[in-house]
Amino acid sequence: MNIDLHGKTALVTGATGELGRVMARTLAQCGAKVAIHYHSNKPKAQQLLEEIQAWGGTATIVQADITNEASILEMKDSIYAELGEVDIVVANAVVQYTWTTILEQSPEDYKSQFESCVMQSVFLAKAFIPAMQLKRVGRFIGINTECSMQNFATQSAYVAGKRGMDGVYRVLAKEVGEYQITVNQVAPGWTISEKERSAELGADEGYKQGVPLKRRGEDQDIANAVAFLASDLASFITGAYIPVTGGNVMPAI
Repeated sequence: MNIDLHGKTALVTGATGELGRVMARTLAQCGAKVAIHYHSNKPKAQQLLEEIQAWGGTATIVQADITNEASILEMKDSIYAELGEVDIVVANAVVQYTWTTILEQSPEDYKSQFESCVMQSVFLAKAFIPAMQLKRVGRFIGINTECSMQNFATQSAYVAGKRGMDGVYRVLAKEVGEYQITVNQVAPGWTISEKERSAELGADEGYKQGVPLKRRGEDQDIANAVAFLASDLASFITGAYIPVTGGNVMPAI
């Protein structure tokens, strides 16, 4: 049994990021045409595009500010012109900021997390789900985080944004389910990515001891979960928050 996404078009926002680029590669390897979204790192997007094209994949690069609805609609038009209608949306982009305590965190950081976690998802839904409704099939996947369940000190803006995003996805799953559109979230733990493989590890020993599998996940583990949810194999899974954390967090009933 293989994950076959031939004939599908996928959008990955934040596709130049550490996890996003592996998601884009993996979806392309499964046969999907991929829209590689970037905000400012066009050289990295171009590099990823050329890599996918080199082994016969189909992709395009698109720029957008994911916190701005007009920018997302312009991106949609660009994707439709190049690749056709989008069947799979992966909302992966998030604004980066410096974590600190609630008393010291800037109000602007809370706004950036709300805009990039909650409003990005709302704008993407408004842009791409109507076409999915007409076809009566689609996949809408958000990248959440294990932090949403941990609620550790200094995480407040990030957790607030991601927990707000969680609410949007659960409601959206109920609103569009009748159209056979699935809406799910993948929640990575502290994941080893390309950048970290080139550096010395060791500061993560304490973290690994708290993980039942006694190790950290790889970026490919996250991409594999995304590819599964994007496929027909996951056609009866919706409204799920799926930790890919080695058991570090476990949603309970």
